[in-house]
Amino acid sequence: MNLLRELFLKYIGQTSTAPYLLEIEKSDGVFLYTPQGEKLFDLISGVSVSSLGHNFKQVVEAVKKQIESYSHLMVYGEYIQTPQVKLAEYLVKMLPEKLNNVYFVNSGSEAVEAALKLAKRYTGKTRIVSFKNAYHGSSHGALSLCGNENFKNSFRPLLPEVYHIQPDNFAELDIIDKNTACVIFEPVMAEAGIFIPSKEYIIELVKRCKKNNCLVIVDEIQTGFGRTGDMFGFLHYNFVPDIVCFAKAFGGGMPLGAIVANKEVMHAFTSNPVLGHITTFGGHPVCCAASFEAIKYINESGIVLQVSKKEKLFRDLLSSNEHIKEIRGRGLLLAVELGDSYKVMKLVRKGLEIGFVTDWFIFHDTAFRIAPPLTISNQEIEQVCDLIKVALE
Repeated sequence: MNLLRELFLKYIGQTSTAPYLLEIEKSDGVFLYTPQGEKLFDLISGVSVSSLGHNFKQVVEAVKKQIESYSHLMVYGEYIQTPQVKLAEYLVKMLPEKLNNVYFVNSGSEAVEAALKLAKRYTGKTRIVSFKNAYHGSSHGALSLCGNENFKNSFRPLLPEVYHIQPDNFAELDIIDKNTACVIFEPVMAEAGIFIPSKEYIIELVKRCKKNNCLVIVDEIQTGFGRTGDMFGFLHYNFVPDIVCFAKAFGGGMPLGAIVANKEVMHAFTSNPVLGHITTFGGHPVCCAASFEAIKYINESGIVLQVSKKEKLFRDLLSSNEHIKEIRGRGLLLAVELGDSYKVMKLVRKGLEIGFVTDWFIFHDTAFRIAPPLTISNQEIEQVCDLIKVALE
């Protein structure tokens, strides 16, 4: 075992008993490079973070330029910082008119925490509804929303009055009542192994929320900014949520999250109590500068228009393989079902040996993930599919 690996295992807090122990020296485009010079296709984009690939020129230059001007100045919301204002204005113009006010945080979990607090504060109600097998983060509030008991049982007690419903089960929508502050869901349930609620179901869910004056929160942390072939996943359902949570690709590779709501709703954080939600590093100017360049490119380059075509190419190249039972998903957020967790584990390990990185899903370990940078070329898709086929054999 090399020294760096020993130090990693000795000093870095671990999340499992069997980490990949993959050491990366540099990255560029859709590739990761080991110190030994091995080149690996990145099929997970740091879990939907690196949507423009690695070492994207405009983002790198924006980071350098901003850090030379100023980095951290003061806790969020106290000083006027150009990167925050510039990014918020651009983001709001990308969204429906109703979503016109931005609150920056550091991550997806924090975005969810802020959204829950805002919904409770604005509505004055306490009940929260989320989906079974949903994943919204690992902090206590976000974990309370998690619809998988095995994942959260060791950390109880969690938030009270959180109710979990089975997506596409219309009968369970009756749980949304006048005491409900909010319902939160993902347009594509990623860690459930890529499950997409039906349009009819979401339309009915939104109708129930409006009837009972509760807020609809959409978690776009994995789906936002072109991942599904639409700029935002909720656009597929033809409605406008009350609060949207962003992170991952939003930061352009830097740690950044946000919630976006109507200004009237967001204003609830300013009183009773004052400083209703605060963060030290949320909206860090360097992260905001990186984010602006990333989402501007995604929005203006036309790259999102190619996502569905790239999805089709993956499906065309892999669907006929005898080991693959199903390919689920939308855009470049796909689950390749093998029907056997042991096979998936072996494929992940084999991928590291022959030249690609993938993984499974937190609540579904019989499928592996395909979520590469949106910048992946058709030729690169063909090459990595050839490697997947080798691994499957």
